[in-house]
Amino acid sequence: MRFALSQEQRMLQDSLARTLAEASSLERVRRFAGDPKDKGADIWQAMAEFGLAGIVVPEAFGGLGLGLLEAALASEALGAAVAPVAFMGVVLAPIALMRGGSEAQRAEWLPKLASGEVMAAAAISEPIAGPRDGAGVTAADGKLNGKALFVPGGLAAGLIVAADRTGGLHLVRGDAAGLTRTLMPGIDETRRLAELSFIDTPAEPLVSNEALGALRDAAWVILAADTLGASQVMLDKAVAYAKERRQFGRVIGSFQAVKHLCAEMAAELEPARALVWYAAYAFDHAPDEASLMAAHAKAHLSEISRFIARTSTEVHGGIGMTDLLGLHYWFKRIGMNRQLLGGPEKVREMAARAQGLIPA
Repeated sequence: MRFALSQEQRMLQDSLARTLAEASSLERVRRFAGDPKDKGADIWQAMAEFGLAGIVVPEAFGGLGLGLLEAALASEALGAAVAPVAFMGVVLAPIALMRGGSEAQRAEWLPKLASGEVMAAAAISEPIAGPRDGAGVTAADGKLNGKALFVPGGLAAGLIVAADRTGGLHLVRGDAAGLTRTLMPGIDETRRLAELSFIDTPAEPLVSNEALGALRDAAWVILAADTLGASQVMLDKAVAYAKERRQFGRVIGSFQAVKHLCAEMAAELEPARALVWYAAYAFDHAPDEASLMAAHAKAHLSEISRFIARTSTEVHGGIGMTDLLGLHYWFKRIGMNRQLLGGPEKVREMAARAQGLIPA
């Protein structure tokens, strides 16, 4: 039995990393972060040409037909590049359609998603992370009303998978009547979040109300993988800086205290890699374990990544050079991933409840 990635999976991740190095360089990320009008269309086009838009779309509908593990490897590469790509919708919309959509809905949307012609977003935060004042969506008579907050990619999506208060999922066209979108301020400048407002907005319900749990699990894994990629870069940058920066006539990496900081980051991060990989594998191949493993991955990566982000910044001296090196982009991306769809405390509480450790 193999407990490592296949050659094809490694090639996929390496090839995507090379594509991102050209299409989403740090300078390109800086321009995106500094211009609210920049939609990153060129980056999305490069990702669509790579095939990323259809990574989990079945081959019968024009996609690559890969699993969540491959999607997680792609998310890891995106996090490492702090790429301004709304990857959450790329993964969640096809899963929602395959698990809860009708044949007609699949035939209409999956080919468009696979080609990159249509971008998708998932508005599922409220029923997963908990209600917020003034937020939440209700469904009645084929129409939605209410607000959905913290929707990655929601500003440009041509298809929105929206969850109502009861956990039911609905498809909303990007040009639907009564749909308005507002940019939400956030710490992560590499990804933009939207507030979606629905006023008697036409929507098509999915035929299954059980798909929300699958979307939650997949989203937690994708966020954990993105965090893994960002954390690895922060560790790598800290080690590289420690080998170059000199103090008292020596490189700072020769000081025992700095060595310990770098070693502690590596010791925390390396076991987490296997956790993320297995959580992604379980989604497709071990359904009885999928939800719990996804929760573990999301919560654990949220915790260790905060330590790595802080420690890497300390190795760099804390201020000044960190902005010049762009370290804050990875730092803030990690911070946003920690809170999206539930912070580690909330996720652990849901996992405990699912195991019967605390009352439902």
